[in-house]
Parts: sequence; C-alpha cells; structure tokens
Amino acid sequence: MPLSGAVLELGRRAKAASRVLATTGTDAKNAALMAAADLLVASRADLLAANAEDLEVAAADGMEAGPLDRLRLTDARIDSMANGLRTVANLADPVGEVLDGWTRPNGLQMQRVRVPLGVVAIIYENRPNVTSDAFGLCLKSGNAALLRGSATALRSNLAIAEVLREGLEKTGLPQDALIVVADPSHEVAAEVMQLVDHVDALIPRGGPALIQSIRDNATVPVIIDGDGNCHVYVDEHADLDQALAIVINAKTQRTSVCNAAESLVIHDAIADQFLPIVANALVEKGVVLVGDVGARRRSAHIAPATEDDFGREFLDLKMSVAVVASLGDAIAHVNQYGTGHTEAIVTRDLAAARRFTNEVDAAAVAVNASTRFTDGEEFGFGAEIGISTQKLHARGPMGLRELTTYKYLIWGEGQVRG
Repeated sequence: MPLSGAVLELGRRAKAASRVLATTGTDAKNAALMAAADLLVASRADLLAANAEDLEVAAADGMEAGPLDRLRLTDARIDSMANGLRTVANLADPVGEVLDGWTRPNGLQMQRVRVPLGVVAIIYENRPNVTSDAFGLCLKSGNAALLRGSATALRSNLAIAEVLREGLEKTGLPQDALIVVADPSHEVAAEVMQLVDHVDALIPRGGPALIQSIRDNATVPVIIDGDGNCHVYVDEHADLDQALAIVINAKTQRTSVCNAAESLVIHDAIADQFLPIVANALVEKGVVLVGDVGARRRSAHIAPATEDDFGREFLDLKMSVAVVASLGDAIAHVNQYGTGHTEAIVTRDLAAARRFTNEVDAAAVAVNASTRFTDGEEFGFGAEIGISTQKLHARGPMGLRELTTYKYLIWGEGQVRG
C-alpha cells in the first residue's frame, strides 16, 4: 500500500538523525543518557500523572490485571528507568570495535568493524518503560529509535519521550534520535512496518496478535520478540528445597512478564514426594494449576489441562504441570511446547544438566536457577530491547551488541585485481 506523507516524514527524520549518531562519540552519547536519566527523575510527577490517565482509561475499558501491571508506572519503575540509562552509559561502546582482522597475501589489510544498524523501529504494547529502555540502548549503539507504542500507553509514552528528547537537546544531539509515533492506529503501525527505505530493523514487543500483524505486513527486516512459555524441569536428582524455591520464584515473583515460568515438569521418581509440596505452595500464592493425569493423581489442587494449556503463555497466576518418566521425556515435552525463550532444569546430576542444556532448543537454558534471570539487566546489558526467540540475527536478551552489525574495511596501497 502507498505510505502516507506523515509516516514517510517520520522515517526521513529518523534516518537523518541516524546519520549523525553513527559518527557521534561515546562521551557525547553518555552525556545525553545521563542528562535524560536525571530529567526522568525530576519529571516523575508529570510522568505519573500521564500514566494515571492511561491507567484510568484502560481500567474503564476492562483491561485485565496482568496488562494493567505492565502499563503501570511507579516511583520505583521510574527510578529503574533512570538507573537503566545510567547503567547503559557506563557500558562499553560497541561501535567501532574491531571484531577481527587479517592480511591477505597481496598485502591487503582486512578488518571487520562493528557499526550501528541505523534506524531501529520498535512496535510495543502497554509497557511505557520500553520507551526509555529502547532509547538508551539505541542511542548508545548509535541508532535512531522510531517507536510506536499502543494506544493504551500513548500519554505515558509521549510524556517519557518529551523528557528524553529534552536530554538530547541539552547535550547537543538531534532530538529525532528518538521519535514516538503519536498516531496509535493499526494503519499507521502497518506503514511503519513498510518503511523499507528508512527502517533498518523492526522489533515487535507484544502478544500473538501483534506478532501476526508483523508477519502479515512487515517488509522491513524483523527481529521477533516472541512468547515466553518457559518451563522448570525438576529432575529426579534435584535438591527439592532448592527446586521449591526456584519454582515459586519463577512463577510468582512477577507473573506478567515473558520470563516467568508457565509450565512445571517433574520426574516421576520424585513426583510423589515433591508434587504435593510444590502444588500446596503455589496454591497458597494464588496460582491455579492444571495438569496431566500423573500430576492430578498426586494433588487434588490440579485440574485437567488441555493441549492448549501446555503450550500457552498465561502471563497470569496459572501454571501447567506434567509428570514425565525420564529426562528424555522432559526434554521432548519442553521442545514440543516451549517457545524458544528460557528453560530451566533443577538437578544435582552434572550429566543430566549437560544433556538438558545441549538438547533443549531455547535462547537461554538455566541450571539450578530461576527463569526470571533471562533479562538484559540481569545479564549485565543494562537494559534490553527485547528477548529474541529467533536465531537470526540476535537471540536472547538484545543489548548493545545485538543492535549493531558490521562492515569490512579494506586497506590497500594501490592493489588492483588481475
């Protein structure tokens, strides 16, 4: 479809800013990040007021508790946004890094050097903190950020963007290093997906409907931030006290995020002992449990599960439970129903851990740790632009390096090819 002049103009502005950022030094980028962080804290009253309007409208429209939690800003979340920018400022700048180099027999010197992608477009739902996280990572990696949030978070996103753009202006960088699309319509979102002459990579962050829209409409390169049907497998050789703590944390520490565990898999050899304990503990936390025959036989708290339940990202206080006869069956179950995000095994058997990590197909595989650690900040990336569940070009938490590509530099002294 033909693109509107308004969307094309946004693309042109972002592309122009990206040309400046590609040659902006580390000190200038860091100064902008620090200024933006200070301004976020200083502007918290305005940000909370804008967010309160979004929350009021969303609640009146019947938004459920999980999405409402993702939409909500608090003092702590604003502080976290600001600290995320400061952390990114203190990270090493990936731009200009020489990845490798060599000399050819004819004397040509070859270098492979890290460079920005250019313009990174992000289409996301609800979470206003993404506006700040995306800005910080894109700026430090030399990219312009073209952001289109959901209608439900429009006031919050615009308020945050105004503050961040002020930080850019104060430090002499182009304000169009961050552009938030003010029209949240689906038609405009589809046009952003087709800005092939201006957008170098598109990252969607949202539910199945958004991902399907991206697949149907996008003509620019896409990095999928996919669902998180994360599993915790409790092996027959697990430390059961450790397993209990990990399962409870992975499921209930924050239920509305993609790295929360949605599925529990338990080895048959320890199911009689462990399943009643973990089921009681989860139910006390408000978790609704559904499971297979083996799970239901061990706990009256567990209702029958459908096939859809085992493959579903609940993003709520609900969890599927399966009992398996072997480690191989556990791996097969995880690979069948998982979404390639994060899978965990709890075991004291090193051989079992190595087999699980080798054979499970996911962006992140944890041994004796909660799935909640698959996060840019927890990985030491400062923040993240999303969690890629695909295999090209990025996988797992997308930090600074995942927002760059590379080019080859060829240094010669007059060589010509014969």
